[in-house]
Amino acid sequence: MRKFLSTNYSDGAFNFAMLLLRLSFGALLIVNHGIPHLMHFGYYAHNFYNLLGIGSRNSLLLVIFAEVFCSIFVVLGLFTRLTVIPPLIVMLVALFMVHAHQPFEKSELAVLYGTAFMAILFCGPGKISIDGMTRG
Repeated sequence: MRKFLSTNYSDGAFNFAMLLLRLSFGALLIVNHGIPHLMHFGYYAHNFYNLLGIGSRNSLLLVIFAEVFCSIFVVLGLFTRLTVIPPLIVMLVALFMVHAHQPFEKSELAVLYGTAFMAILFCGPGKISIDGMTRG
């Protein structure tokens, strides 16, 4: 019981926690947001939020890139700190621009995803990742 309540730092627990964080949030973003955006591209392309004034279609393409392709790299733990930045930016745009004037319930997921991706950015992927295995 004493070990369970201990506040001592454990490298193994940290690395496993980072694996869980990468797998859960990366996979959820792919499955629940990226793939639906990709599968229903024509529907979303007409009224998608126009990020950076580049048009709805191009904004959607950037979001799909972040939600699908970058998230795959995050799940694998490959180039993690670099590839977690686009999904983090998408979540910040969703939070502060798309859902800014809506009830908190609409932006709650963006806060959760953004917090998880920020933790991955700050802490790195952990040793249970391709980055961790190749960089020692």
